[in-house]
Amino acid sequence: MLRNLTRTKQSVLRLSTRSLATTSIPTTQKAIIFDKNNGPLEYKDIPVPKPKPNEILINVKYSGVCHTDLHAWKGDWPLPTKLPLVGGHEGAGVVVALGDEVKNFKIGDLAGIKWLNGSCQSCEYCVNGFESNCAQADLSGYTHDGSFQQYATADAVQAAKIPQGTDLAGVSPILCAGITVYKALKTAHLKAGDIVAISGAGGGLGSLAVQYAKAMGYRVLAIDGGKEKGELVKSLGAEFYVDYQSSPDLIEEIQSKTKGGPHGVINVSVSDKAISQSTKFVRSTGSVVLVGLPPNAVVHSDVFNHVIKSISIKGSYVGNRADTREAIEFFTRGLVKSPIKVVGLSELPGVYELMEQGKILGRYVVDTSK
Repeated sequence: MLRNLTRTKQSVLRLSTRSLATTSIPTTQKAIIFDKNNGPLEYKDIPVPKPKPNEILINVKYSGVCHTDLHAWKGDWPLPTKLPLVGGHEGAGVVVALGDEVKNFKIGDLAGIKWLNGSCQSCEYCVNGFESNCAQADLSGYTHDGSFQQYATADAVQAAKIPQGTDLAGVSPILCAGITVYKALKTAHLKAGDIVAISGAGGGLGSLAVQYAKAMGYRVLAIDGGKEKGELVKSLGAEFYVDYQSSPDLIEEIQSKTKGGPHGVINVSVSDKAISQSTKFVRSTGSVVLVGLPPNAVVHSDVFNHVIKSISIKGSYVGNRADTREAIEFFTRGLVKSPIKVVGLSELPGVYELMEQGKILGRYVVDTSK
């Protein structure tokens, strides 16, 4: 009887906590939403979503802006988006409501919204740690309304756990850009002291890739265009910098500086020419890892060169839950820091314009309260 009474009290307490949390949640919120691909990016009031039994509701404080958000808006990938759509998949905030089945979060916890919002958890890919390859994967800011709103939902299993006291603006780009490049570096199978080339090193993903590579014990050759980006990547730990805009022979310069080519290449740029060049300058037995997704791009690697040099070309998608935990830990330990510029959510359309023009240095983060 006493045991049953205790269980009843615990159930009442849990229910009352969930109920109490929802009383302070508004019914409407500010968001950036579009009704059709390439349509107007509207800053307006929309309803606050209600979490499903397996979901948490996060009061998003900050959200990083990713190049994938531009593709989602344009609709230029072969995977269709939901419409209307709230984009964004780098949201960091506070848990304010729980679905009835949620056991791993509590009200007041810090949580992150990732690209992978949810998956089936039972298919071949999920059970082997490749949840992002699940045929039923639900994607934040693509097939599931994302983090460019003040309140957003996420599957509690896939939502990122963020330690209390973490800088939410600073950690938000880690939730996609950081996890993605960290997974790509692991996919390259390098060892400490190896040289890794980061193509597109001055952008949002690249600037984090330089730091993760340095923290993992690799020597970094950064590739990008312009003096300003060169100064940035060197300040982040790059040992070499090659400016593709001014280099008379990029392949020869890279192989000369690295005495034979880098052991691995992480392609985060959206230039198919740069991707194909990486198969030529990579060192024999090296790995070329594809991350950036330029529309309709094809990587060219002539068979003779590919075989004689015994190189590997690998695709790397977003990381799993273990990669997420590890990538966030690098950040909380102070080993990586995304160069960010914080703007208001209402200013997001202007950020999209800068992305289209290729003028992003580092990473933009939106403050959802503005």
